[in-house]
Amino acid sequence: MTQWPCPMAGGGTVEEWALVERPTGAPKACVLIVPALFDEGNKLRRFTVEVMRRLAGGGIACVLPDLPGLNESILPLDTQTPGDWQVAMEGAARHFAASHMLTIRGGALAAPRGVPGWYYAPVAGAGQLRQMLRARILAAREAGRSETQDSLLEAGRVHGLELAGYRLGADFIAEFGGLVAREAPSVQTITQDMLGGPGLWLRPEPGEDGTQADALAAIIAVAIAQREAA
Repeated sequence: MTQWPCPMAGGGTVEEWALVERPTGAPKACVLIVPALFDEGNKLRRFTVEVMRRLAGGGIACVLPDLPGLNESILPLDTQTPGDWQVAMEGAARHFAASHMLTIRGGALAAPRGVPGWYYAPVAGAGQLRQMLRARILAAREAGRSETQDSLLEAGRVHGLELAGYRLGADFIAEFGGLVAREAPSVQTITQDMLGGPGLWLRPEPGEDGTQADALAAIIAVAIAQREAA
């Protein structure tokens, strides 16, 4: 783990944490990994680290920074917006001299612009919100309360909203639902069927899958080697 000066959208920086995996010897490339969001990030954390270790074993450095407001970040989540996250990831790409990026699931919505790489199983903001809203509505129903997606979103755009244990601000709710992964010729999508088996984010508890980690790391390593040879 290392700290780095994360830029804030309003100016200035704050010290945030990043997990770094370095190969023995000079790295062939450096991949910035933008993690999955919220509960999916928890479920995929071990898998993400295993992919990093495999890439480092093949001579590729990897950096996994915390998004502001999540994990070990000292910033409050309810003051963050998706735009703040993108500013942070672009700052991370510059600071760590990332040659490539890999986003995991909703991390594609905070992908740094101008960095080539891959979206792994990207999900739109609307899809991520629906999952979190559904979980809240089911919990409310079990507690004897009636909530609907429309009423929650309407209130969330004004007052913010707590979803799946995460307190999201009004600006975040208003912006996030309309986001999709930005298309760019230098960014390719890695679909789940390319790894084999169901996505680990579908499991009820965090888990890992060595075969899927091998497959994802191999796709990236081969592509980097081909680009170097071109």
